[in-house]
Amino acid sequence: MLLLAGTIVLGGAVVQGAVGFGMNLIAAPLLAIAHPALVPVPLLLTASAFAILPLLRERGRADWRGVRWGLLGRVPGTVLGVTALALLPNRWLAVLIGLVVLVSVVLSLVAWRPRPVPGTLFTAGMFSGVFGTAAAIGGPPIALVYQHNAGPTVRTTLSAYFALGSALSLVALVASGQVHGEQLLAAGVLFPFALLGFVLSGPLRRVLDNGRTRPVLLAVASLSAAVLLGKALL
Repeated sequence: MLLLAGTIVLGGAVVQGAVGFGMNLIAAPLLAIAHPALVPVPLLLTASAFAILPLLRERGRADWRGVRWGLLGRVPGTVLGVTALALLPNRWLAVLIGLVVLVSVVLSLVAWRPRPVPGTLFTAGMFSGVFGTAAAIGGPPIALVYQHNAGPTVRTTLSAYFALGSALSLVALVASGQVHGEQLLAAGVLFPFALLGFVLSGPLRRVLDNGRTRPVLLAVASLSAAVLLGKALL
């Protein structure tokens, strides 16, 4: 069973290593079926450690100013996400989030050309906080803002954002007593698979950087929305 779980994480790591996000999108639903004990804490621990790797591989390419504005927006977004969970039925909240992501992708294809400026990043960070808290899919809002940037900038900026955001989540989980020794062990078992996926993402990363980063980024964002809508409606 752990081999299956590791293979799932490996697939998610290949996608995130090449595009900049997608590990939790791919791994969380499948791990919830194959091995529920690995979600959320062991996967979060693995993803947090994984997020540091692109920063090491492509040093100096992250937009740290953008990361700061995104994290500032994530704080009120997280509060709004908790409030939304308390007030809205989970099913329809997931439908709403999925539709918002799909509409954003369609607008990006038609006319919308977001730029990573403070106001846009703060808003995207806020939506990321809401989406990540309410539905565990916080990547698309920030990714869509950077869709017209070079692949290395997308990957490292998202990695920095996820690493710091995940660290905040882990601090909260530790403080609330939800992180235990067996979860750390499980994360230690999963991480070598994530590391292998990161290595395998290298050649794919070079292919995407040849003008293909944006369409694949939009495709992964659309997939995240489709997965969310499918879980909510089926």
